[in-house]
Amino acid sequence: MGIVDFILNLAGLLLWLNWRSIRFDPLSRRTPATLMGTLRPASPKKIRRWHLLVFIAALLLLRALIYRWIGGMTGWTGQLDLEVVVLSFRSDWFDRILLFSFLSFGLMLGVFYVGLLFLSLLKGPDPIHRLIKIPLGRVDGWPVWAKILLPLVGGAGLWWLLSWWLSWLQICPPLVSMAQRIEQSLVIGLGSYLVWEFPLSGLLLLYLISSYIYFGKHPFWNYVNVTAQKILKPLRKIPLRLGKMDFAPLVGIIIVFLLGQLVENGIPMLHLPGLIKIYARLPF
Repeated sequence: MGIVDFILNLAGLLLWLNWRSIRFDPLSRRTPATLMGTLRPASPKKIRRWHLLVFIAALLLLRALIYRWIGGMTGWTGQLDLEVVVLSFRSDWFDRILLFSFLSFGLMLGVFYVGLLFLSLLKGPDPIHRLIKIPLGRVDGWPVWAKILLPLVGGAGLWWLLSWWLSWLQICPPLVSMAQRIEQSLVIGLGSYLVWEFPLSGLLLLYLISSYIYFGKHPFWNYVNVTAQKILKPLRKIPLRLGKMDFAPLVGIIIVFLLGQLVENGIPMLHLPGLIKIYARLPF
């Protein structure tokens, strides 16, 4: 079921990206009267932006019904792993599994945008960077410090609001004090930076491959080379080249992996009251 949930989330994400990008499609704009005789729409009915949002809502509702049907027979329980909080949703209660359907998609959407935010910070060459600007919108033009703080503020704020509702539904245990709720929200916000490990290591891996295999002058590989060199700039002062062999990308991947493990294991162990690893595996 985990794979099915991921595939359906991916389908919803593609619909979301179409919703974000359809306004940039020149064929979706109104055609001047002088060109009406030469330019005609390819289909009799044009899909409007709000149609895509309806499709996403219908997809999430339909899969909740499927989860309710399958879960009632198999006892399957939907789970959301937020690193420091694991939430469980009973599939035999439709309101809970419907909430899981929407939150699961929201989690993938959040992970996707946090990853795009990291690529926005790198400011790679066009035309690939223009593809990042489309879903991010005005956020791409924000100052660097604002984009760096956005995952922390956004993640902490969203969890602080959501935790009240989840506690009321008894999906996660109630917190004994406001300080504990704020501290847990900060941990969730800090954990969102772990997403940057994936685009960071992915770029370095592609750069390592392209260093030994020539893929031509495609803009994508130019983007990979430029952005990866920005990432590896702090390592350039270290002699990591042996003849034609450049070990900087490999060392960079190892450093990213080690830092990711250090942060992942260290965040739940912060020595502050309430900053503990909580697993919300209640049977509710």
